[in-house]
Amino acid sequence: MSKDYFAHETAVIDDGCKIAKGVKIWHFSHIMSNCEIGENCNIGQNVVISPQVILGKNVKIQNNVSIYTGVICEDDVFLGPSMVFTNVTNPRSAVNRRGEYSRTLVKKGASIGANSTIVCGHDIGEFAFIGAGAVVTKTVPAYALVVGNPAKHVGWMSEFGHKLSFDASGIAICPESQEKYQLKDGAVIKL
Repeated sequence: MSKDYFAHETAVIDDGCKIAKGVKIWHFSHIMSNCEIGENCNIGQNVVISPQVILGKNVKIQNNVSIYTGVICEDDVFLGPSMVFTNVTNPRSAVNRRGEYSRTLVKKGASIGANSTIVCGHDIGEFAFIGAGAVVTKTVPAYALVVGNPAKHVGWMSEFGHKLSFDASGIAICPESQEKYQLKDGAVIKL
């Protein structure tokens, strides 16, 4: 049976995975059983994708990323180098908590910077932007820019990855796409 995806000869792919066409899996990555990987995902070197992880279409995963059971990434998500998800809030080596994994949903178009940590159970909103090295300890709203440890909300981002500057009426225009955004009641919506 032919496959419609590329896997480097050093990649390990366990039985029971659903891997869509156009996927690229690079050196020394391990794709564990029963995960789903959508079309045109790019999985960098030394990536671990644990059982039951779900990746939408066009997810870009840079080198040395760990995605643990309980994580769902929607379409067009970017995961920067060496970022990591957790899936247990109170791990102990001597205590088995496999039945206690928390879910984390990363919504469409979100970007998570290099060396960031996403503590489980905290969703990342559409087109949110997590700065490099941030430690996310609470849910991140759509279009939010968060940085630091713990991550703090410091601004808003466009779908093209530009920081938005809102005028007195609460309107911002992305300099690259000319798309308009409105800040209303502490949330951003695209007009």
